[in-house]
Amino acid sequence: MTQWGKGMLGVTAGLMLAGCASQGNVAANPQDPWEGFNRKVFAFNQVLDRYAIKPAAQGYNFITPQPVQKGVGNFFSNLGEVSTILNSALQWKWGNAGVASGRFLMNTTLGLAGFLDPATDFGLTEHEEDFGQTLAAWGVGEGPYVVLPLLGGRTLRHAGGLPADWYVDPVTYVEEDSTRYGIRALDVINYRASVLDEEALIQGDRYSFLRDTYLQRRRFEVNDGETGKDPFATDDFDFESGDFAE
Repeated sequence: MTQWGKGMLGVTAGLMLAGCASQGNVAANPQDPWEGFNRKVFAFNQVLDRYAIKPAAQGYNFITPQPVQKGVGNFFSNLGEVSTILNSALQWKWGNAGVASGRFLMNTTLGLAGFLDPATDFGLTEHEEDFGQTLAAWGVGEGPYVVLPLLGGRTLRHAGGLPADWYVDPVTYVEEDSTRYGIRALDVINYRASVLDEEALIQGDRYSFLRDTYLQRRRFEVNDGETGKDPFATDDFDFESGDFAE
């Protein structure tokens, strides 16, 4: 999906890696010094999701066949290759820039504007790069965790890269406002529908769970797949027998 779509789905960030996060209570995270403020914004975002985005996604999921949903997801992922090409080049990752260019050309032509994904079948594996990752490659620290209205949780570095990502998003340049907003909404709702089932995997405090899974996933992305320090592990973390009960 496009960077805008991923930003809007910050209200449910972490769902796709929910199985990797700890269960039960978690200690205060030193990466979250603004937790009091963040929880208030998080509550607002959850209300928005509960009463608007999620019901729309459920209705969309009910009436839209899975092959169509997959095609829509492929379309937005193909648009996201533009950002990956540019950010890979800015990070001097010329191999990934070439792969992303090949994916974009192949999927746009043979893949019917990106609704199909022949590039993956051909062996060109998607590896997304955004401007937040570029800032990391340039030595900018990740900064504290912050929850943005509508856009959800981000590190300060990731949030700082969003304007650049939106600038290179092809949807930004659709002139007709109603068409552009409609495309944005479809991106968000299609992705939200794709993670409806994963929501059941959330355990314990929802805010902490989603924050910690986001931080884990984000560091994995920034480090190109190398596991970084576990953001919710502490030296004095104690397990109780009940933590592992069925």
